[in-house]
Amino acid sequence: MSGAENAARLVHPIAPVAGPEARVLILGSFPSVKSREVGFYYGHPQNRFWRVLAALWGEPCPGSTAEKLAFLHRRHIALWDVIESCEITGSSDASIKNARINDLAGLVGKAPIRSVFFNGRTAERLYLRHASGTIALPCRALPSTSPANAGWSEARLIAAWQPVRDLADGM
Repeated sequence: MSGAENAARLVHPIAPVAGPEARVLILGSFPSVKSREVGFYYGHPQNRFWRVLAALWGEPCPGSTAEKLAFLHRRHIALWDVIESCEITGSSDASIKNARINDLAGLVGKAPIRSVFFNGRTAERLYLRHASGTIALPCRALPSTSPANAGWSEARLIAAWQPVRDLADGM
């Protein structure tokens, strides 16, 4: 059976995170199978997202959803994905078809967000293809924290993600 035959239309199951003091927005593409199972962003234990963010501030890596939410709010970070619904096979961004986009401008309008970061080029490409211009803020792609991005060590990711801390801290 081909991947197209296994694709299912899914609706994004996780609410955006955006506290009233969020200064940066990090956008992924669409939640992985594991993230959908656990009901929160970057739920696969091999994804380095939470370790990278924690390292930026020299904090222990948050484990529970409550700890992750508290971290995001404390560090002025909003978190969501570009895609509201799509056809996807498993967790493969490459299989995404017929994407519908989240109301990104609506989210940005609810907080003093100053900059948008994409967790990887796929999120950036999906934004540029389907939602370009909906956010009137500087946007920048960062290297993906996915384990599939094995060419980037965790130390290199932490260095590359430093602008998130700088802007979230108001620098």
